[in-house]
Order: sequence, then C-alpha cells, then structure tokens
Amino acid sequence: MTADAPRRRSAGFLIGFTIAAVLAVAGLVSLGVWQLNRLTWKRDLIAKVESRVHAAPIAAPSAAGPNDAYRRVTASGHFLHDRATLVQASTVRGAGYWVLTPLATDRGFTLLVNRGFVPPEGRMRYGQPIGRIRIRGLMRLTEPGGGFLRSNDPAANRWYSRDVTAIAAARRLRAPVANYFIDAERGPPDALPVGGLTVLRFPNSHLSYALTWFALAALVAGGYMVVMRHEWKERRR
Repeated sequence: MTADAPRRRSAGFLIGFTIAAVLAVAGLVSLGVWQLNRLTWKRDLIAKVESRVHAAPIAAPSAAGPNDAYRRVTASGHFLHDRATLVQASTVRGAGYWVLTPLATDRGFTLLVNRGFVPPEGRMRYGQPIGRIRIRGLMRLTEPGGGFLRSNDPAANRWYSRDVTAIAAARRLRAPVANYFIDAERGPPDALPVGGLTVLRFPNSHLSYALTWFALAALVAGGYMVVMRHEWKERRR
C-alpha cells in the first residue's frame, strides 16, 4: 500500500499535466484560428474601403448603414457656422481640433461636415464661407460616447469624439439630421480648417499574431512531449 502511493500520485500528476497541456494547446490554436479569421475580415475591409474611396462620388443620402463607411459623397447647401462644434483631434499635424459644422442641405436634411483640422491657436480664426456651397468628402460613421479615454461632456462643451447624435442634440439642429458625418476633402493650400486628413491605413498584424499563437501551441506541445518522454524513460528503469 505504501509502496504503491508514489505511483498513484505520479499517475494523477501525469493525468492532470496531460489535461492542462491539451487545454493549453487547444486554447492557443483557437486563438491562432481566430486571428486568421480576423485577417480575412481585415483584408476584406481594406479591399472594400479601397473600392469606395476610388469610386465616383454619389449624392449624400439622408441616412447611412455600416457598409457605407468611407464612401465618397457630395452635398450642397449652406453652413450653420453659429452651431459649429470643435472636437479634440490628434493628427499628423499635431494636436488640435476638428471643426464640425452643420450643413443645411438642399435636400431638406441637416448633415454634419468635418471641415478639417485647426491647431489650438487657430480655433477662433478659421474660414467660414457663406452662401450656397458644394462639399465633397468621405462618409464616416458616428463615434458615440467619447474618445481618448474621456467621455464627451456636452454641458461643458467638451468633445472628444464625433458623436453625431449628441452634437445634434447639443446644437439643437433641426430634424432630420443624417446619422453620419462627412470628412471634407482638402481645400485651398494654407487655408484653415485643413481637410483631407482622413486616415485610411488600417493596422493589419493579424498574421503575425496568428503565427505567435501557433508557435506557442507548438512550444507547449513540444514541452509536453519532452516531459512525457522523460517520464517514460524513468519508468522503464
């Protein structure tokens, strides 16, 4: 009975070790497969965005769906400069603000237009064209809640994301208001706001992540085989 106890403990350890190794390998492989699925999704997204960005512009609709992001559109109307909103921005030109100005369109709905970037010192002296204008740019989906780890504060007029619904409510825009905004194209050189700064590069490291998970799974499996081989040799002795 006493002589058999160590053997029973060793067998229990090996069973537990095997179960742990199997679960670890299965989990790591599943993470690798998930990253491969994400890679397929990301490549499809990039292809769709590329096709939309280079397609002929269409008339801006009164509403948009998830598949309309980055579609090129045109709209005409007049700006409501007294209801513009400055949203904190971090761009290739540094920190500053996006200028979101409502456009009362000729088609009877209001549309938020991200006219572009202004530095902190330019927040009170950017161009404000009057009269009927025509805008061309990219459709962007609303950014609810906030950004930069901070929530929007409409009461204090502090905005960290381009939340169309919240901005429309805070500025009391006349309905109907489109549920998206437009990133306007670049305007005249050296003019403020600076448009055309939409970031169209999407990080795509999913393949390297997948290979990392698969490599870790192989290491766990290899370590398990080494331990079991050593145990088998010890038992044969």
